[in-house]
Amino acid sequence: MFVRSIRMATIRLVSIAALAVLAIAALVIFIPSNDAPVVSDVAKNSEIRFDKIKTDEDRVNFLSQFGYAVDASPIESVEVTIPKNFDKVFAAYNELQKGEGLDLGRYKGKSVMRYTYKVTNYDGYSDTVYANLLVYKNKVIGADICSADPSGFAHGLKKSA
Repeated sequence: MFVRSIRMATIRLVSIAALAVLAIAALVIFIPSNDAPVVSDVAKNSEIRFDKIKTDEDRVNFLSQFGYAVDASPIESVEVTIPKNFDKVFAAYNELQKGEGLDLGRYKGKSVMRYTYKVTNYDGYSDTVYANLLVYKNKVIGADICSADPSGFAHGLKKSA
């Protein structure tokens, strides 16, 4: 006959390890990924996704979710590099992005595409208004609405009151 005794400390150790594995599994399952930002639009009861932006049509539809009508083709489509070290101007621009739930800090030194569209329905401003989208690997990582006038304005996609 073979008899094996188990000490209480061993049972406790196995129980703690099992609880730790369950806790990690719960975190992986229930915490959403930050790869694709999703903003809940309570008024429309829908979600605005920042990923799967591949074509001009995708970018135009993305901007329309925020209430902007733009020309179908971009005025400019250019590859830009996010600086490795932010100066005051770029740090302020990144703060604007953070207000939108985005952060360019993750993309320092990366080459991204900037698409500029002419906004055709900006209320309360008669001069030209542009929408800029920064896209990296089919995800919008930065965006702004700005006037063409150097003394004009720039803000995020959400219109401030």
